[in-house]
Amino acid sequence: MTPPSEATSSQPQPSQPQPSQPQPSQPQPNQPQPSYEQARAELREIVQALESGGQPLEESLALWQRGEQLATICQQWLQGARTRLDEAIAASDAADAER
Repeated sequence: MTPPSEATSSQPQPSQPQPSQPQPSQPQPNQPQPSYEQARAELREIVQALESGGQPLEESLALWQRGEQLATICQQWLQGARTRLDEAIAASDAADAER
């Protein structure tokens, strides 16, 4: 009987990343959230990798999931910026009304 670690399976094994294509970084549990610019740049890399194709399905799914995370991070940054702008405009309008 062959031990499970030595058994061959009919399922394809995940391929290793190709060095010619930049691989987006995977989030680390204790890593701080990236800046908007960092998230956008990594998201751009992921989109380019997915558009170029050639990745196994599992890698494509992992890239897609990371892209979704990054898109959410970008949306959070943009919403925060919108809130700050709205508050600044409201404060400016209130100051103008007092004059």
